[in-house]
Amino acid sequence: MIDAALSKVTGYVEDLVERYRRDAAYPVPAFRITVDGNDIAQLISPRLMSLELTDNRGIEADQLSITLSDHDGLLAIPPKGATIRLWLGWSDTGLVDKGTYTVDETEHSGAPDVLSIRARSADLRKGLKTKRERSWSNTTLGDVLGDIALGNGLTATIAGALDGLPILQLDQANESDANLISRVGEEFDAVVTVKAGCLLCLPAGGGKTATGAELPHITLTRADGDQHRYLQADRDSYDGVRAYFYDVNSAKKQEAIAGGGENLKDLRHTFSDRQSALRAARAEFNRLQRGSATLSYTLARGRPDLIPELTYTLQGVKPEIDEIIWYGGNVQHTLSPDNGYTVSLELESKLPEDTVEGLAEENKGNYTGIIAYYRDKNTGKEKTVTAGDQSKPKRLRWLYAGERTAKRAVEREWLRMENSLNG
Repeated sequence: MIDAALSKVTGYVEDLVERYRRDAAYPVPAFRITVDGNDIAQLISPRLMSLELTDNRGIEADQLSITLSDHDGLLAIPPKGATIRLWLGWSDTGLVDKGTYTVDETEHSGAPDVLSIRARSADLRKGLKTKRERSWSNTTLGDVLGDIALGNGLTATIAGALDGLPILQLDQANESDANLISRVGEEFDAVVTVKAGCLLCLPAGGGKTATGAELPHITLTRADGDQHRYLQADRDSYDGVRAYFYDVNSAKKQEAIAGGGENLKDLRHTFSDRQSALRAARAEFNRLQRGSATLSYTLARGRPDLIPELTYTLQGVKPEIDEIIWYGGNVQHTLSPDNGYTVSLELESKLPEDTVEGLAEENKGNYTGIIAYYRDKNTGKEKTVTAGDQSKPKRLRWLYAGERTAKRAVEREWLRMENSLNG
Protein backbone atom coordinates (compact mmCIF):
# COMPACT_ATOMS: atom_id res chain seq x y z
CA MET A 1 0.00 0.00 0.00
CA ILE A 2 2.81 2.41 0.98
CA ASP A 3 4.83 1.46 -2.11
CA ALA A 4 1.83 2.12 -4.32
CA ALA A 5 1.22 5.53 -2.77
CA LEU A 6 4.87 6.53 -3.16
CA SER A 7 4.85 5.36 -6.73
CA LYS A 8 1.77 7.39 -7.55
CA VAL A 9 3.22 10.60 -6.12
CA THR A 10 6.69 10.41 -7.60
CA GLY A 11 5.79 8.65 -10.80
CA TYR A 12 7.99 7.09 -13.44
CA VAL A 13 7.83 6.87 -17.18
CA GLU A 14 7.13 3.99 -19.57
CA ASP A 15 3.60 2.57 -19.25
CA LEU A 16 2.74 4.45 -16.03
CA VAL A 17 2.88 7.86 -17.70
CA GLU A 18 0.28 6.76 -20.19
CA ARG A 19 -1.85 5.39 -17.39
CA TYR A 20 -1.68 8.68 -15.49
CA ARG A 21 -2.69 10.59 -18.61
CA ARG A 22 -5.67 8.33 -18.98
CA ASP A 23 -6.75 7.93 -15.36
CA ALA A 24 -5.53 10.83 -13.25
CA ALA A 25 -7.55 14.00 -12.81
CA TYR A 26 -4.34 16.05 -12.64
CA PRO A 27 -0.76 15.67 -13.92
CA VAL A 28 1.82 14.07 -11.64
CA PRO A 29 5.61 14.50 -11.48
CA ALA A 30 7.55 12.06 -13.63
CA PHE A 31 11.22 11.19 -13.89
CA ARG A 32 13.62 8.85 -15.62
CA ILE A 33 17.01 7.76 -14.29
CA THR A 34 19.64 5.60 -15.93
CA VAL A 35 22.79 4.24 -14.26
CA ASP A 36 25.53 3.31 -16.74
CA GLY A 37 22.83 3.19 -19.40
CA ASN A 38 20.38 0.97 -17.47
CA ASP A 39 16.94 2.50 -16.81
CA ILE A 40 16.17 2.10 -13.09
CA ALA A 41 13.24 4.55 -12.69
CA GLN A 42 10.60 1.84 -12.34
CA LEU A 43 12.81 -0.03 -9.88
CA ILE A 44 13.46 2.87 -7.50
CA SER A 45 10.21 4.83 -7.81
CA PRO A 46 8.49 3.07 -4.85
CA ARG A 47 11.64 3.67 -2.76
CA LEU A 48 12.25 7.34 -3.58
CA MET A 49 12.37 9.51 -0.46
CA SER A 50 13.87 12.61 -2.08
CA LEU A 51 15.69 13.76 -5.18
CA GLU A 52 17.50 17.11 -5.32
CA LEU A 53 19.29 18.60 -8.30
CA THR A 54 21.18 21.89 -7.93
CA ASP A 55 22.01 23.54 -11.26
CA ASN A 56 24.81 25.99 -10.42
CA ARG A 57 25.74 29.16 -12.26
CA GLY A 58 29.43 29.34 -13.12
CA ILE A 59 32.20 26.77 -12.84
CA GLU A 60 30.90 25.04 -9.70
CA ALA A 61 29.77 21.49 -10.50
CA ASP A 62 26.04 20.75 -10.59
CA GLN A 63 25.01 18.37 -7.82
CA LEU A 64 22.51 15.51 -7.74
CA SER A 65 21.39 13.88 -4.48
CA ILE A 66 19.08 10.85 -4.35
CA THR A 67 17.77 9.29 -1.12
CA LEU A 68 16.15 5.85 -1.29
CA SER A 69 14.44 3.60 1.25
CA ASP A 70 16.26 0.28 1.70
CA HIS A 71 13.73 -1.12 4.18
CA ASP A 72 14.03 -4.63 2.72
CA GLY A 73 17.81 -4.55 2.22
CA LEU A 74 17.57 -5.34 -1.49
CA LEU A 75 19.25 -2.20 -2.83
CA ALA A 76 22.79 -2.46 -4.17
CA ILE A 77 25.15 0.42 -3.36
CA PRO A 78 26.29 1.87 -6.71
CA PRO A 79 30.06 2.05 -7.26
CA LYS A 80 31.87 5.38 -7.22
CA GLY A 81 32.33 6.62 -10.76
CA ALA A 82 29.00 5.24 -12.00
CA THR A 83 27.29 7.52 -14.53
CA ILE A 84 23.77 8.72 -13.73
CA ARG A 85 21.57 10.48 -16.30
CA LEU A 86 18.41 12.26 -15.19
CA TRP A 87 15.21 13.44 -16.86
CA LEU A 88 12.53 15.44 -15.00
CA GLY A 89 9.05 16.58 -15.94
CA TRP A 90 5.34 15.94 -15.69
CA SER A 91 3.06 13.19 -16.93
CA ASP A 92 1.14 15.55 -19.23
CA THR A 93 4.05 17.51 -20.74
CA GLY A 94 6.89 14.99 -20.95
CA LEU A 95 10.45 14.98 -19.65
CA VAL A 96 13.43 17.33 -19.95
CA ASP A 97 16.99 15.99 -20.03
CA LYS A 98 18.78 17.38 -16.96
CA GLY A 99 22.24 16.06 -17.74
CA THR A 100 24.77 13.43 -16.74
CA TYR A 101 26.39 13.02 -13.31
CA THR A 102 29.19 10.93 -11.85
CA VAL A 103 28.68 9.23 -8.47
CA ASP A 104 31.32 10.49 -6.04
CA GLU A 105 29.76 9.67 -2.66
CA THR A 106 27.44 6.98 -1.31
CA GLU A 107 26.10 6.53 2.21
CA HIS A 108 24.05 3.75 3.82
CA SER A 109 22.47 4.43 7.22
CA GLY A 110 19.83 2.96 9.49
CA ALA A 111 17.60 1.97 11.01
CA PRO A 112 15.38 2.47 9.10
CA ASP A 113 17.82 1.64 6.31
CA VAL A 114 18.38 4.46 3.82
CA LEU A 115 20.72 4.69 0.83
CA SER A 116 21.97 8.17 -0.13
CA ILE A 117 23.70 8.75 -3.47
CA ARG A 118 25.49 12.00 -4.33
CA ALA A 119 26.83 12.78 -7.78
CA ARG A 120 28.36 15.77 -9.57
CA SER A 121 28.13 16.89 -13.16
CA ALA A 122 30.38 14.76 -15.33
CA ASP A 123 31.62 17.82 -17.24
CA LEU A 124 33.90 19.01 -14.43
CA ARG A 125 36.58 16.51 -15.36
CA LYS A 126 39.73 15.73 -13.35
CA GLY A 127 42.04 17.68 -15.68
CA LEU A 128 40.38 20.94 -14.68
CA LYS A 129 41.39 20.31 -11.05
CA THR A 130 45.07 19.62 -11.80
CA LYS A 131 47.41 22.42 -10.69
CA ARG A 132 49.56 23.94 -13.43
CA GLU A 133 52.30 26.52 -14.00
CA ARG A 134 52.07 28.73 -17.11
CA SER A 135 51.48 32.29 -18.25
CA TRP A 136 50.07 34.31 -21.13
CA SER A 137 51.27 37.69 -22.44
CA ASN A 138 49.68 40.18 -24.87
CA THR A 139 46.76 37.93 -25.71
CA THR A 140 42.97 37.91 -25.47
CA LEU A 141 40.39 36.34 -23.21
CA GLY A 142 39.21 34.14 -26.07
CA ASP A 143 42.71 32.78 -26.71
CA VAL A 144 43.30 32.02 -23.01
CA LEU A 145 40.01 30.16 -22.62
CA GLY A 146 40.64 28.43 -25.95
CA ASP A 147 43.97 27.09 -24.66
CA ILE A 148 42.34 25.86 -21.44
CA ALA A 149 39.51 24.20 -23.36
CA LEU A 150 41.92 22.49 -25.77
CA GLY A 151 44.04 21.15 -22.91
CA ASN A 152 40.95 19.58 -21.31
CA GLY A 153 39.33 18.15 -24.43
CA LEU A 154 36.57 20.77 -24.44
CA THR A 155 35.12 23.00 -27.15
CA ALA A 156 35.33 26.73 -26.35
CA THR A 157 32.36 29.00 -27.05
CA ILE A 158 33.07 32.62 -26.11
CA ALA A 159 30.55 35.48 -26.38
CA GLY A 160 31.55 38.00 -29.04
CA ALA A 161 31.58 40.85 -26.53
CA LEU A 162 34.24 39.02 -24.49
CA ASP A 163 36.26 37.07 -27.04
CA GLY A 164 38.63 39.85 -28.11
CA LEU A 165 39.12 41.57 -24.74
CA PRO A 166 42.88 42.09 -24.22
CA ILE A 167 44.97 40.47 -21.50
CA LEU A 168 48.43 41.99 -21.09
CA GLN A 169 49.66 39.43 -18.58
CA LEU A 170 48.05 36.43 -16.87
CA ASP A 171 49.96 34.02 -14.64
CA GLN A 172 48.83 30.57 -13.52
CA ALA A 173 51.08 29.71 -10.56
CA ASN A 174 50.36 26.34 -8.91
CA GLU A 175 46.69 26.90 -9.73
CA SER A 176 44.07 24.57 -11.25
CA ASP A 177 42.36 25.40 -14.52
CA ALA A 178 39.02 25.43 -12.67
CA ASN A 179 40.28 28.07 -10.24
CA LEU A 180 41.85 30.12 -13.03
CA ILE A 181 38.62 30.06 -15.02
CA SER A 182 36.70 31.25 -11.96
CA ARG A 183 39.23 34.05 -11.30
CA VAL A 184 39.18 35.25 -14.90
CA GLY A 185 35.37 35.20 -14.88
CA GLU A 186 35.31 37.47 -11.82
CA GLU A 187 37.80 39.91 -13.35
CA PHE A 188 35.83 40.21 -16.59
CA ASP A 189 32.37 40.10 -14.92
CA ALA A 190 31.62 37.00 -16.97
CA VAL A 191 30.02 33.63 -16.32
CA VAL A 192 32.43 30.84 -17.28
CA THR A 193 31.09 27.31 -17.03
CA VAL A 194 31.47 23.82 -18.48
CA LYS A 195 28.35 22.20 -19.91
CA ALA A 196 27.97 19.22 -22.26
CA GLY A 197 31.65 19.14 -23.18
CA CYS A 198 31.80 22.86 -23.93
CA LEU A 199 33.63 25.66 -22.10
CA LEU A 200 31.17 28.56 -22.21
CA CYS A 201 31.92 32.21 -21.47
CA LEU A 202 29.17 34.85 -21.51
CA PRO A 203 28.65 38.25 -19.87
CA ALA A 204 27.12 38.19 -16.40
CA GLY A 205 23.61 39.56 -16.42
CA GLY A 206 21.71 36.78 -18.15
CA GLY A 207 19.34 36.67 -21.07
CA LYS A 208 21.69 35.51 -23.83
CA THR A 209 23.67 32.45 -24.85
CA ALA A 210 27.42 32.54 -25.52
CA THR A 211 26.63 32.89 -29.23
CA GLY A 212 24.45 35.96 -28.57
CA ALA A 213 21.06 34.28 -29.06
CA GLU A 214 18.26 35.41 -26.77
CA LEU A 215 17.35 33.01 -23.97
CA PRO A 216 13.66 32.69 -23.05
CA HIS A 217 12.36 35.42 -20.74
CA ILE A 218 10.21 33.91 -17.98
CA THR A 219 7.12 35.56 -16.48
CA LEU A 220 5.99 34.23 -13.10
CA THR A 221 2.80 35.17 -11.24
CA ARG A 222 1.91 35.06 -7.57
CA ALA A 223 -0.06 31.87 -8.26
CA ASP A 224 3.13 30.14 -9.48
CA GLY A 225 4.96 30.77 -6.24
CA ASP A 226 4.77 28.83 -3.01
CA GLN A 227 7.30 30.89 -1.05
CA HIS A 228 9.41 33.98 -1.60
CA ARG A 229 12.03 35.99 0.26
CA TYR A 230 12.92 39.49 -0.99
CA LEU A 231 15.94 41.35 0.37
CA GLN A 232 16.99 44.88 -0.52
CA ALA A 233 20.39 45.67 0.98
CA ASP A 234 22.07 49.05 1.34
CA ARG A 235 24.89 48.52 -1.11
CA ASP A 236 25.12 52.30 -1.52
CA SER A 237 27.38 52.33 1.53
CA TYR A 238 30.07 51.74 -1.11
CA ASP A 239 30.31 54.58 -3.63
CA GLY A 240 32.78 52.67 -5.75
CA VAL A 241 35.50 50.02 -5.91
CA ARG A 242 39.27 50.58 -5.87
CA ALA A 243 41.92 48.24 -7.23
CA TYR A 244 45.68 48.70 -6.96
CA PHE A 245 48.34 48.07 -9.59
CA TYR A 246 52.02 48.72 -10.26
CA ASP A 247 52.88 50.89 -13.21
CA VAL A 248 55.52 49.46 -15.57
CA ASN A 249 57.71 52.55 -15.32
CA SER A 250 57.35 53.08 -11.58
CA ALA A 251 57.66 51.06 -8.40
CA LYS A 252 54.92 53.14 -6.81
CA LYS A 253 51.56 51.47 -6.24
CA GLN A 254 48.79 53.10 -8.33
CA GLU A 255 45.02 52.90 -7.98
CA ALA A 256 42.12 52.46 -10.42
CA ILE A 257 38.61 53.39 -9.27
CA ALA A 258 35.25 52.30 -10.64
CA GLY A 259 32.41 54.49 -9.45
CA GLY A 260 33.39 57.36 -7.22
CA GLY A 261 32.83 59.04 -3.91
CA GLU A 262 34.49 58.75 -0.51
CA ASN A 263 33.56 55.25 0.67
CA LEU A 264 35.37 52.80 -1.61
CA LYS A 265 35.67 49.03 -1.41
CA ASP A 266 39.30 47.94 -1.83
CA LEU A 267 40.16 44.76 -3.74
CA ARG A 268 42.78 42.59 -2.06
CA HIS A 269 44.65 41.49 -5.17
CA THR A 270 47.26 43.88 -6.63
CA PHE A 271 47.28 43.87 -10.43
CA SER A 272 50.14 44.11 -12.90
CA ASP A 273 48.64 46.90 -15.03
CA ARG A 274 45.98 49.60 -14.94
CA GLN A 275 43.74 47.90 -17.50
CA SER A 276 43.40 44.73 -15.43
CA ALA A 277 42.89 46.70 -12.22
CA LEU A 278 40.13 48.89 -13.67
CA ARG A 279 38.43 45.91 -15.27
CA ALA A 280 38.36 44.05 -11.93
CA ALA A 281 37.08 47.16 -10.12
CA ARG A 282 34.27 47.57 -12.66
CA ALA A 283 33.33 43.90 -12.36
CA GLU A 284 33.11 44.08 -8.57
CA PHE A 285 31.14 47.35 -8.73
CA ASN A 286 28.63 45.71 -11.06
CA ARG A 287 28.29 42.71 -8.72
CA LEU A 288 27.55 45.05 -5.83
CA GLN A 289 24.87 46.78 -7.92
CA ARG A 290 23.22 43.50 -8.95
CA GLY A 291 23.31 42.23 -5.37
CA SER A 292 21.54 45.31 -4.03
CA ALA A 293 18.24 43.43 -4.40
CA THR A 294 17.87 39.64 -4.22
CA LEU A 295 14.88 37.33 -4.39
CA SER A 296 14.46 33.66 -3.47
CA TYR A 297 11.38 32.20 -5.15
CA THR A 298 9.97 28.67 -4.83
CA LEU A 299 7.58 27.39 -7.50
CA ALA A 300 4.81 25.17 -6.17
CA ARG A 301 4.76 23.33 -9.53
CA GLY A 302 8.29 22.58 -10.67
CA ARG A 303 9.49 23.61 -14.12
CA PRO A 304 12.25 21.38 -15.53
CA ASP A 305 13.01 23.92 -18.29
CA LEU A 306 14.39 26.51 -15.84
CA ILE A 307 18.19 26.88 -15.82
CA PRO A 308 20.66 29.53 -14.59
CA GLU A 309 21.16 32.72 -16.65
CA LEU A 310 17.49 33.22 -17.55
CA THR A 311 15.78 36.55 -16.86
CA TYR A 312 12.44 36.90 -15.08
CA THR A 313 9.47 39.22 -14.61
CA LEU A 314 7.34 38.75 -11.48
CA GLN A 315 3.65 39.72 -11.41
CA GLY A 316 1.34 40.22 -8.43
CA VAL A 317 3.92 39.64 -5.70
CA LYS A 318 4.84 43.13 -4.46
CA PRO A 319 5.27 46.42 -6.39
CA GLU A 320 9.00 46.65 -5.53
CA ILE A 321 9.48 43.08 -6.78
CA ASP A 322 7.27 43.39 -9.85
CA GLU A 323 8.79 46.61 -11.19
CA ILE A 324 12.27 45.30 -12.09
CA ILE A 325 13.77 42.52 -14.20
CA TRP A 326 15.44 39.68 -12.33
CA TYR A 327 18.57 37.74 -13.28
CA GLY A 328 18.62 34.01 -12.48
CA GLY A 329 21.35 32.27 -10.50
CA ASN A 330 21.32 28.74 -9.08
CA VAL A 331 18.23 26.58 -9.66
CA GLN A 332 17.29 23.74 -7.31
CA HIS A 333 14.88 21.00 -8.44
CA THR A 334 13.35 18.94 -5.61
CA LEU A 335 11.17 15.83 -5.92
CA SER A 336 9.66 14.03 -2.92
CA PRO A 337 6.51 12.08 -1.97
CA ASP A 338 5.50 14.72 0.58
CA ASN A 339 5.90 17.88 -1.53
CA GLY A 340 5.83 16.63 -5.11
CA TYR A 341 8.06 18.44 -7.61
CA THR A 342 9.12 21.99 -6.73
CA VAL A 343 11.80 24.39 -8.00
CA SER A 344 13.66 27.04 -5.99
CA LEU A 345 15.20 30.04 -7.76
CA GLU A 346 17.93 32.42 -6.57
CA LEU A 347 17.50 35.77 -8.33
CA GLU A 348 19.23 39.13 -8.26
CA SER A 349 18.40 42.48 -9.83
CA LYS A 350 19.46 42.88 -13.45
CA LEU A 351 21.49 45.86 -14.66
CA PRO A 352 20.85 47.47 -18.04
CA GLU A 353 23.18 45.94 -20.61
CA ASP A 354 24.07 49.19 -22.34
CA THR A 355 25.05 51.08 -19.20
CA VAL A 356 27.23 48.68 -17.22
CA GLU A 357 30.39 50.53 -18.26
CA GLY A 358 28.71 53.87 -17.69
CA LEU A 359 27.53 52.90 -14.24
CA ALA A 360 31.04 51.91 -13.29
CA GLU A 361 32.68 55.06 -14.61
CA GLU A 362 30.17 57.50 -13.21
CA ASN A 363 31.07 59.88 -10.38
CA LYS A 364 28.23 60.94 -8.15
CA GLY A 365 26.86 64.47 -8.03
CA ASN A 366 26.28 67.41 -10.39
CA TYR A 367 23.68 65.53 -12.41
CA THR A 368 21.61 67.37 -15.00
CA GLY A 369 18.85 64.80 -15.50
CA ILE A 370 17.66 61.21 -15.05
CA ILE A 371 17.71 58.19 -17.37
CA ALA A 372 16.20 54.76 -16.76
CA TYR A 373 16.22 51.61 -18.90
CA TYR A 374 13.34 49.19 -19.29
CA ARG A 375 12.62 45.97 -21.17
CA ASP A 376 10.14 46.36 -24.01
CA LYS A 377 7.55 43.60 -23.57
CA ASN A 378 6.99 43.17 -27.31
CA THR A 379 10.57 43.08 -28.59
CA GLY A 380 12.57 42.21 -25.47
CA LYS A 381 14.92 45.10 -26.31
CA GLU A 382 16.06 47.73 -23.84
CA LYS A 383 14.60 51.23 -24.16
CA THR A 384 14.95 54.43 -22.15
CA VAL A 385 12.84 56.95 -20.25
CA THR A 386 14.40 60.32 -19.42
CA ALA A 387 13.80 63.54 -17.48
CA GLY A 388 15.79 66.78 -17.54
CA ASP A 389 18.97 67.61 -19.44
CA GLN A 390 20.76 64.48 -20.70
CA SER A 391 24.25 66.00 -20.90
CA LYS A 392 25.14 64.34 -17.57
CA PRO A 393 22.21 62.17 -16.48
CA LYS A 394 22.05 60.03 -13.39
CA ARG A 395 21.48 56.45 -14.55
CA LEU A 396 19.03 54.50 -12.42
CA ARG A 397 20.52 51.22 -11.33
CA TRP A 398 18.07 48.53 -12.36
CA LEU A 399 16.49 47.36 -15.60
CA TYR A 400 12.75 47.98 -15.20
CA ALA A 401 10.04 45.52 -16.23
CA GLY A 402 8.08 48.00 -18.36
CA GLU A 403 7.81 51.59 -19.55
CA ARG A 404 5.26 52.54 -16.90
CA THR A 405 7.42 51.42 -13.97
CA ALA A 406 10.48 53.08 -15.51
CA LYS A 407 8.56 56.36 -15.86
CA ARG A 408 7.46 56.21 -12.23
CA ALA A 409 11.03 55.61 -11.09
CA VAL A 410 12.33 58.51 -13.21
CA GLU A 411 9.63 60.86 -11.92
CA ARG A 412 10.39 59.92 -8.29
CA GLU A 413 14.12 60.47 -8.72
CA TRP A 414 13.67 63.70 -10.72
CA LEU A 415 11.41 65.14 -8.02
CA ARG A 416 13.92 64.15 -5.35
CA MET A 417 16.73 65.82 -7.33
CA GLU A 418 14.76 69.04 -7.85
CA ASN A 419 13.88 69.19 -4.15
CA SER A 420 17.52 68.74 -3.13
CA LEU A 421 18.63 71.48 -5.54
CA ASN A 422 15.92 73.88 -4.37
CA GLY A 423 16.52 73.03 -0.73
